[in-house]
Amino acid sequence: QLQVAESGGGLVHPGGSLRLACAASGFRVEHFGMGWFRQASGKEREMVACISSGEGPVHYEDGAKGRFFISRDNAKRTVTLQMTSLKPEDTAVYYCAAIHSGRGCAEYVSREYDYWGQGTQVTVSS
Repeated sequence: QLQVAESGGGLVHPGGSLRLACAASGFRVEHFGMGWFRQASGKEREMVACISSGEGPVHYEDGAKGRFFISRDNAKRTVTLQMTSLKPEDTAVYYCAAIHSGRGCAEYVSREYDYWGQGTQVTVSS
């Protein structure tokens, strides 16, 4: 059974950092496009960053560029989202998702991703 599970959320002050991890089971992360999404209260789910399968491109949404960094550890079957310079508007439930495709991960909208975790809450507040 293919599954992903997030960890690492929590409460952080503005300007702080958090590291989210996505652990995959039942598949190899390098064979899938892996994305991080978030959904704030009352808002639609949006992509934050994604990493394509194989040697494909990494993509960041505008709000994440320069502050968030996505990486993949094939041996550990994990995908990490390092978040720095956090702002209150980054507060949301963060989700990891996987899509079995050889195309660039940013070519897909969230509903096209196949496997989703339960989400982890990130709260940025003083």
